[in-house]
Amino acid sequence: MSRASEDKDEECVASWCADDDWCTVTCTTHLIGKKWHPVIVHRLLEHGPLGFNALKEEIESISSTVLSNSLEDLEDNGLVNRAIVSEKPFRVEYSLTEQGTSLEPVIDAMDAWGEAYLRETSRS
Repeated sequence: MSRASEDKDEECVASWCADDDWCTVTCTTHLIGKKWHPVIVHRLLEHGPLGFNALKEEIESISSTVLSNSLEDLEDNGLVNRAIVSEKPFRVEYSLTEQGTSLEPVIDAMDAWGEAYLRETSRS
């Protein structure tokens, strides 16, 4: 087991539900529940591997610092790969791991729910 997996397991084990059972929803929320994490996963699902600047352009209102920190967190949790594409000029590309790609139905469900309910609510 990798260090990231061990850390993730420790963090998830510390997340308990009311009935003292390990809660998969709490653990999943810990991994993708931060403000920009699902957006980053969505953009990588939609566009495939992207460089830092291209990804930042796809998420207009995110700062470079927040994007960098979010990508590092997603990488530490095994959802995103960071690959050095070239040394000169230095270029990094981000892509989803198999585990990150497996979030597609979750992200699609969030998108569908938003389409169905958020626009209707904003018109009311």
